[in-house]
Amino acid sequence: MNVLVLATKAPWPPIDGGRFLLLNTLEALAASGCRLTLVAPVDPTQFDLGRTARELSSFCVPRLIPAAPLPPPLALLRSRGEPLSVARHTLPAVRREVERLLGESRFDLVHAEQLQALPQAEPAFERKIPVVLRAQNVESDLWAAAARRGKGIRGLVLRREARLLAGWEGRAVRRTAATLALTEEDAARLRELSSGGGKVGVVRAAFPALPAGTGRLAGDPAVVVFGSRGWLPNEESAVWFSAEVWPAVRAAVPGAVLHLFGADLGITGSDVISHPSPGDSAEVYAPGSILAVPLRIASGVRIKILEAWTRGVPVVATPAALAGLEARDGEEALVAREPRDFAAAIARLHREPALAAALVEAGRRARQERHDPLEIARRMMEEYRAVLSPSL
Repeated sequence: MNVLVLATKAPWPPIDGGRFLLLNTLEALAASGCRLTLVAPVDPTQFDLGRTARELSSFCVPRLIPAAPLPPPLALLRSRGEPLSVARHTLPAVRREVERLLGESRFDLVHAEQLQALPQAEPAFERKIPVVLRAQNVESDLWAAAARRGKGIRGLVLRREARLLAGWEGRAVRRTAATLALTEEDAARLRELSSGGGKVGVVRAAFPALPAGTGRLAGDPAVVVFGSRGWLPNEESAVWFSAEVWPAVRAAVPGAVLHLFGADLGITGSDVISHPSPGDSAEVYAPGSILAVPLRIASGVRIKILEAWTRGVPVVATPAALAGLEARDGEEALVAREPRDFAAAIARLHREPALAAALVEAGRRARQERHDPLEIARRMMEEYRAVLSPSL
């Protein structure tokens, strides 16, 4: 099967969950026999195009375009009623490359990774080539949840974006040959947005087995939180955790040190350390550390939790963060809703190493049973074949 993959960002280096998810998916599809060509923009001011292409070339033919998302003001001017997040990723140079490739080669189908990549698939729609949308989350729900926390002009902008995205997602599901969600919850919501039109399936997130973390992080224990700058749910959760949760954790476990990765919130002190986004994620999941995932706005699945499971780090997370992973409180993770819950859970894991080990072991089993890359690739190829042979 010959598949053209369209993405809003190259999956290497895998410095965030979306990139890691796409990287795992493409590697598994290639190992299962798919021939993949990837078209994606790469910001040359941040990443080395040559190295990125070399890293990707072992499992796909990379066609990388030196381009970056449009600045929000320019995207707003060009949007013509489109959601701002879609307009930012509608890049003429990327579309021209898609047009060229479809004119020169035969592809069985086009795979668009995320809603924002779909405008680049217009040449495929024009040629009647099946387009499959993989929805990593429900974009409009994320923005709507953020809007409920926004105030003033910010709240108005967020509500407008959520409303526009809801319309776009509904039309995308109706227009594409199939939409693949990561969870049953997301699939149900996408069917609702499309008023029952279109085909929506579920293919879980692929995640490989990885060795245990090797890093060294200060603290007894070290508590890790991701706060990726530019991704609103992570930023909001990092601010909330630092301001409201962390004082309760320190009161319960005085030796704990908070490690914030990917977001410098300007917090100083011996008990808080800010780090840039890691070059090697093994450094983050250090032996003896605890991953806290305080997301209150979430959709899709948390790749960072899957990585914690396979790298051997116990997890404390909100129900929203665990949604879609079928994790049970006290089995694969500890669930926390309020600051006092996080403090109690982290203190308990610190006092009870046997509990931490049991959570890790259950998480590893869950990863193997529900997120094995080759099984996920098999399921995705089933969905591809159903699109190509709808009568079967």
